Amino acid sequence: MLSLKRIYTTIGLVILTVVLIIVAFTTWYTVDESDQAVILTFGKAEEAITEPGLHFKLPWPIQNVEKLSKETFSLQFGYEAKDGEIKDFPNETKMITGDENIVLADLVVQWKITDPQKYLFNAENPQKILYDSTSASLRSIIGSSKIDDALTSGKAEIEADVRELLSSLVEKYDIGISILAVKLQDVELPNKDVRKAFTDVTDARETSNTKINEAQKYRNQKLNEAKGEEEAIKSRAEGEKTARLERARGDVAVFNELYDEYKNNPDITRERLVLETLEQVLPTAEIYIMNDDGNTMKYFPIRQMEKEQPKPPEDEGSEENE
Repeated sequence: MLSLKRIYTTIGLVILTVVLIIVAFTTWYTVDESDQAVILTFGKAEEAITEPGLHFKLPWPIQNVEKLSKETFSLQFGYEAKDGEIKDFPNETKMITGDENIVLADLVVQWKITDPQKYLFNAENPQKILYDSTSASLRSIIGSSKIDDALTSGKAEIEADVRELLSSLVEKYDIGISILAVKLQDVELPNKDVRKAFTDVTDARETSNTKINEAQKYRNQKLNEAKGEEEAIKSRAEGEKTARLERARGDVAVFNELYDEYKNNPDITRERLVLETLEQVLPTAEIYIMNDDGNTMKYFPIRQMEKEQPKPPEDEGSEENE
C-alpha cells in the first residue's frame, strides 16, 4: 500500500508540474510592432490585439493566440519573382481586349490584412480568393478596353478601374483584406511580328503627334507675328489719323484768318494770295513790281538787286569755333 501511494503521489506531482509549466508558458505572449494578434477562447475569436508589448491570457487549452502581420503584402499575378529570377505564366495572363485582340497582361497588387478575425475565419483560403478576384477584375477591365489603351496611354485608367473592381469584390467576399494599390507590370502582344508591327504604328503615331505639335507651334508663332504687325499698323494708322486731324485743324484756322483778312481788305488779300500761289507754282520765275503811268513802263528790279548785293563777311570767331 505504501508503494502504491507513493506511486500515486509521484504521478500527481508530475501532473501538477506539467500543469504549472503549461500555465507558466501559455498565460503570456508578446506582440511585435509589425504584428497583430487574435485571442481564441475555445476556438471562438475575440477582439484583435494591435498594441505591441507583453500581454496575458488564460492558459492553453482555454485560450490560444493567432498572430498575423500588419505589413503590406504583394500579390504577383502572371509571374513570380524569386531569388532574382522571374518566371512567367503566359496561360494566366493571356486575355482578349474589347476590340478582339489578344494581349498578355500581368500586374502586382499591394494588400494588407485589416480585419484579422474575418481573415482567419470567413474563408478557408483568403489569398486564393484574392488571386481569383484579381484575375477576374483584370480580365473584365481588359475585356472592355481597346488594345491601344492597354498598350499605350490607357494603362493608368485600366489600373484605376481594376483597383476599384477588385476592392468591391474583396469587400463583397468580406475576407478582412484591403487593396492598397494595383500596378500593371507588362502588357504586350503574344507574337513578335505583331509586337513589331504595333511598335511601328506607335512610333508613327508619336511622329505624327510631334509633327502636329511643331505645326501648332509654327502656327502660334505666325499668329503672334501677325497680331504684332496688326497692332503696329493700327498704331501707325492712329498716328496718321491724329496728324491729319491736326493738319486739318491748322488749315481751317489759316483759312479762317485769311477769310477775315479778305473781308477787311479783299483786293490786297487777293493780290497777296495770287503772288503766293505763283511762288508755289513757279518757284524759279522772277517777279517784277511795275508801275504803268502812261507811255513809259517803269519797274523796280528787286530780284537783280538781291543777286548783286554782296554777302556779309563771315565771323572769324565763328570759324575758329567751328
